[in-house]
Order: sequence, then structure tokens, then C-alpha cells
Amino acid sequence: MAQDPLRDHLDYFQELGVDGVHPDALWRARTEAPAPAPRRGESLDSPDKETSPIIPVTAVRDATGDTLAIIKADIGPDCSRCKLHTLGRKQVVFGVGNPDADLMFVGEAPGADEDIQGEPFVGRAGQLLTKIIEAINLRREDVYIANVIKCRPPQNRNPEPDEVAQCEPFLFRQIDVIKPKVIVALGKFAAQCLLKTTDPITRIRGREYRYRDAILMPTYHPAYLLRNAPAKREAWRDFLDVKKRLESTNSV
Repeated sequence: MAQDPLRDHLDYFQELGVDGVHPDALWRARTEAPAPAPRRGESLDSPDKETSPIIPVTAVRDATGDTLAIIKADIGPDCSRCKLHTLGRKQVVFGVGNPDADLMFVGEAPGADEDIQGEPFVGRAGQLLTKIIEAINLRREDVYIANVIKCRPPQNRNPEPDEVAQCEPFLFRQIDVIKPKVIVALGKFAAQCLLKTTDPITRIRGREYRYRDAILMPTYHPAYLLRNAPAKREAWRDFLDVKKRLESTNSV
């Protein structure tokens, strides 16, 4: 029997515990944010007072994107700072997404698919992450996705301390340039690395931490969810909390 993609999609969200969907499809067609309106009683073209120039949102994004490009160039396409460049990696996987994102995801390291395509979270775990992002009324293009380590470790083993020491400064620079309001640490390794803790993910998920002027919210890695279906409901609650936190920070 042929598979019904729509039924499969709905079954997946039911498994997560989602009991409804957004009825308005227009959120998918969002483009640039509108320019800020003048304050009450003020005019943008008032001749009797000096006004600051209005910088378009696209210009801000272009500037941020240029800075990210500088960081990427600093790493270089053939980085040899740690031993991973001798252990079979195909390319450096920098990061992808909206350079002006309010929400940033940080994972552990590229896998085999990511090493081939040069983009983080494009394999099965990445497809699951994309579905979850859409389930909280965002698109993959709205967020920024990166990893602690930019090169694939052999056999997807955990990155080693010397590899982290060489690579994590580039992640810190990415975070400081993007200035996300919320960072989601995906999985034990990313959460432990960012928080400098050895606590298990089961202890630190579902909580909020202040991190580099952002709110850090750890949750399970999508690859773990693929292996452990019962954890999907806990992860879904985490992502609902992420959605609420984003809404609260945007309303301030």
C-alpha cells in the first residue's frame, strides 16, 4: 500500500502530543519585518527636529551575514587546528540560517550527511528538527543552526577536549554576532559543553539558564528522539516552553 505523506505527517505530530495546528497559512509567507513606526507625537520627516537615519532590516541582516562570512573565512575551508582534519572529515560545516535569528540551535557535531552536504542537521535527525521547528510556527529559514564542532568526528564519536578547545571559540563568535534571544542546546554534549557541567541531560533539560545575553534551554537531541520515541513528549513540552519564551521576549 502506498504511503500517505499527509497522514504520516499528522501521525508524527499526534505522537508528539500536538492536538492542533495553526489555521493560518500566511505565517509561512512572512518576509521582512516592517520598519518601526514613529513614536506617538513624532513624525519621521519633521522639519523642526533632527532624526536618526532609518536602517532597513535587510541592511542589518546583510551586515550580520558579512560578519559571519568573516568568521567562516577565519576558520577556512581546510581547517587544520585539530586532528579531525586527518581523520576523514570531508569539509568544515559552519552553520546555516537567518543571521538575525531570535532562536538558535546548537548541536554536537556534523554527521555523515552533514559532512557530505556541508550543512548542519540535514540527515534524519535534521528532518525531525525541521518538523519540530515548523510545529512551533517557525520555518527553518527563521532560525540559525550550528554545532559546537565544525568537522565530523570519525564514526560520529563524541568530540574530544582538544577538539572542543580549538573549535568552540568560533561558536562563541557566531552567538555573539547573531545575538539570539533563545539558544536551544540539542543533546547532552552540546548542553554540557555550553554550560560547563557534567550533569546529565535528564537533569538540565526543561530549565532555563542565562548564557551570553541569551536564554539557554537544553533539550534532547533529535537523534535521541529517533531512538527513544517516549522522550518525544518531553521534548515537545520543551519546545512549547521555547515558543513561550520567544513570545515573552518579543513582547517586551
